[in-house]
Amino acid sequence: MVTKMKRRYTIFTLLFLVLSTVCAQVTLKVQAPSQAEVGQKIRISYIANTTDVDDIQVGDFTGFDVLYGPSTSRSSSYSIVNGHVTGGSTITYTYTVIPTTEGTLKVPVATIKVDGKTVKSASPSIEVLPSDQQQSQQPSNSQQRGNARQQRGASGDRQIDSKELYVNVTANRQKIYEQEAVMLTYKLYTLVNIRGIDGDMPQIDGCHVQEMDRGAQLSLKYENVNGRNYGTAVWKQYVIFPQKTGKLKIPSITFDMQVEVQNRSMDPFDIFFGGGSLTQMVHRQVVAPAVEIEVLPLPTPKPDNFSGAVGKFSVSASLTPEQVNANDAATLRLVVSGQGNMKLMKAPKVNFPQDFEVYDPKENNKTTNTATGAKGNIIYDYVVVPRHGGKFSIPPVEFCYFDPEKERYNTVRTDSFSLAVAKAKGHAVAYTREQEDLNVLSNDIRFIKLGELESAETDDFFGTSVYWLTYVLAFVAFVLAFLWIRRQQRLNPNSWSVKGKKAGKVASRRLKQASKLMREKNDAAFYDEVMRALLGYAGDKLSLPTNELSKDNVISKLTERGVEQSVVDAFIAVLSDCEFARYAPTADANLAKEKIFQQASDVITQMNNSIK
Repeated sequence: MVTKMKRRYTIFTLLFLVLSTVCAQVTLKVQAPSQAEVGQKIRISYIANTTDVDDIQVGDFTGFDVLYGPSTSRSSSYSIVNGHVTGGSTITYTYTVIPTTEGTLKVPVATIKVDGKTVKSASPSIEVLPSDQQQSQQPSNSQQRGNARQQRGASGDRQIDSKELYVNVTANRQKIYEQEAVMLTYKLYTLVNIRGIDGDMPQIDGCHVQEMDRGAQLSLKYENVNGRNYGTAVWKQYVIFPQKTGKLKIPSITFDMQVEVQNRSMDPFDIFFGGGSLTQMVHRQVVAPAVEIEVLPLPTPKPDNFSGAVGKFSVSASLTPEQVNANDAATLRLVVSGQGNMKLMKAPKVNFPQDFEVYDPKENNKTTNTATGAKGNIIYDYVVVPRHGGKFSIPPVEFCYFDPEKERYNTVRTDSFSLAVAKAKGHAVAYTREQEDLNVLSNDIRFIKLGELESAETDDFFGTSVYWLTYVLAFVAFVLAFLWIRRQQRLNPNSWSVKGKKAGKVASRRLKQASKLMREKNDAAFYDEVMRALLGYAGDKLSLPTNELSKDNVISKLTERGVEQSVVDAFIAVLSDCEFARYAPTADANLAKEKIFQQASDVITQMNNSIK
């Protein structure tokens, strides 16, 4: 019973394969080399994805001598994986031909008939190079000529000369403007077998250098140079942005190469019995020549709003949202698109209203390197926090760049934006920011009353006993206050010193509280507590009273006390990150809070070790 079921399963499987082969779309593909030499023996194959072919017709092989063909071969493959059957059959018709003329030759179209339907192949091109001069002196046998091609100039007992292996360098421009891109291409020419190349562009003073991505693995393409058919490949490409004018000299580059050569010192008997190799690897150094480029200065005078960008650009902007409450964040997104020195230009300047708290723009670079510089766009996100209600206008943003093709400065602009700000809900939070200006309110200035001055009525208080008693009481109060202050100074002569010693403990308690708020996911309170820990620690260590506790005063005092600039920068960075994260939370908020918490702990430790 089991045997019968197996037979049935096999029969059904074969029937399924036959039906799937018949029902599949029939194709006729061509396999042929993309390059060949005059007199070189090559194969051209036509492959059909079915064996049920009635006939094949092939056009004339114009420019080729047909040695023999077609030779026919059939193949089938089937597989069953997890009950899924895949496979098929193919038939291949192969012609062996020799190109007789150089140039671009077309492979003839082949036609087959399957079940009465006609299927045609494509007609690819073959680039035919002239016959290599040295090969033409070799034996006429094709196989021997192929061996001679591999072996020439590749023996281990002599040096490989510069005509057999060299690197050429070309620049796509010989004269450019300052900050304009120029691409250098280093191309390999070889008559020997290369197994490895190592070498890179050295540092160039006054230049910004970007290496182009080569992509896939190195592959050779043959070119006829001075009668020799070299294997060629683009090895390196660099885009260079000169930062100064005058004659720019790109230095030569030395490439270390591993060349496969014949091992003529080996005993043939050792090779036959597996004791050696017919080839060996040798090292050769190839020097690519230096290149000189003329760099022109940008025209003067430069516009005041020049961004430093050189190329062709456009700019667009969007504001999100267009209605917010006071002390809530809004984001102005600027997108600079184009091609040029995009990675070197400055962020556009935006003229926000005075009572807006503005953070440094976050930059998102979406560019790729090309022969004429970076291409794509750079996104700048400006996060702003309006502090008061009202309707505010953000003027158009200007972006000025230099167009090297038209040799002039161009300015592009965005639209203007209106931002409606409602009054803050609940209690407003007080902030001390260096960029907030003092606004004089209208009710702070009163009109001067016009008319005749009225003399003030005199009273009898001056010179009375109450008048002198007031003086005496004021003097006694002053003396008592003076004595009390002196007593406090004697009891605690180093109050600020005590605060400084306890600063670490106070900051530690605040950081513990911040850690608790972080676990409770109370983001706003967490960032406030971290900022209080930092500013409070700095105030206690630097003897700053609360009314003088601002970022500018802390930075000034830290510098006076000899704190390293790196510690000061870290202190400022943590405060800025707290402020930014409070109003512009990221997708990875938990990671951001953990990072800020750790940075705050590290900064307090560094300040404790640095404050003298």
